[in-house]
Amino acid sequence: MAVDFIRTYADRCHHGKEEGILFRELGIKKLKDEHGHAMEELVEEDRWARKMTTRLEEANKRYKQGERDAISRMTECIRSLIQFYPKHIEKEDKHFFIPCMDYFSESEQQTILREGWEFDKNLIHEKYRNVLTTAKKDLTSRTL
Repeated sequence: MAVDFIRTYADRCHHGKEEGILFRELGIKKLKDEHGHAMEELVEEDRWARKMTTRLEEANKRYKQGERDAISRMTECIRSLIQFYPKHIEKEDKHFFIPCMDYFSESEQQTILREGWEFDKNLIHEKYRNVLTTAKKDLTSRTL
């Protein structure tokens, strides 16, 4: 469940909008050096979080296959993510997102916001379409 939350919410939803919409739009602006460097750091941090989540997922699979030593790897990954996310979120919320809004006009901000809403709408449909598809495959394989 933790991996699903991180993959769906943190990575696909949050990072999807952040990197796919906000950073794309900031990329066409002339950013101050501090904001350009901060954006690069945030992208690198997002990559690190994806890698750590993949390690957690792999350790969980090994644990489910009976490899009891994998629990220490899972614990390590979870601890790393717990230490990472509060600092990452604070950097985004307090030191990056708010100052970066000054690069956009009110109209541009509204356009970005609308694109974010569309992204969310499409993501939730995609998520549950995949849940339904997986459930159908499971039912089909059980009845054969």
